[in-house]
Amino acid sequence: MKQMINHHLTPELMMAYSAGTLPEAFALVVATHVSMCDTCRAEIDSFDAVGGCMVEDAGAAALSVDSLEATMRLIAQGPATTKQMPRLSSGTLPSPLQDYVGGDLDAIKWRSIGMGVKQAILPTSSDATARLLYIPAGSAVPDHGHRGTEITLVLQGAFSDDEDRFARGDVEVANEDLQHTPVADIGMDCICLAATDAPLKFNAFIPRLAQRFLRI
Repeated sequence: MKQMINHHLTPELMMAYSAGTLPEAFALVVATHVSMCDTCRAEIDSFDAVGGCMVEDAGAAALSVDSLEATMRLIAQGPATTKQMPRLSSGTLPSPLQDYVGGDLDAIKWRSIGMGVKQAILPTSSDATARLLYIPAGSAVPDHGHRGTEITLVLQGAFSDDEDRFARGDVEVANEDLQHTPVADIGMDCICLAATDAPLKFNAFIPRLAQRFLRI
């Protein structure tokens, strides 16, 4: 039975993903969610179609005489690539995320950040950070706010905060207005993929002290 998804991407995120303007970390969260969510995938397909129409309607640009030759030289000098067909994943991690991790859950290199919570920072461009978070069942992430945008996608289990409950496939989009304390549901450890473009604002002293070293 397919998981019911109740919390989706915002139109702004989907439009930016379609236009290719999101930071790599945010694009990874969007791509992972879209691989799980038929609704958001259809929305992004519609944005892609609109973008294609706009390109077709744009006027022709003037090209220099050697434009084709210059383009072919750049292609020839670039690395050889092989196009791969999209693949389905049978594990907990959807295929876009497995490509970054190098496998499923057993391939993740977790690092403890205290109170049973663990993280694994993924290799992305420096304009935003993507991390996997492991929150033991019944445990909480310290109360915090946001200096920028944070997108959190649930991959296993569920968590609740002052806003709502978020289960597998759900996305929570947080900004400077949200102050919350996510708590993992009892019964199953919660694993999330989160992307941030600015450090979090922790209220307690110990998390604030540690966040410089943990890159949170």
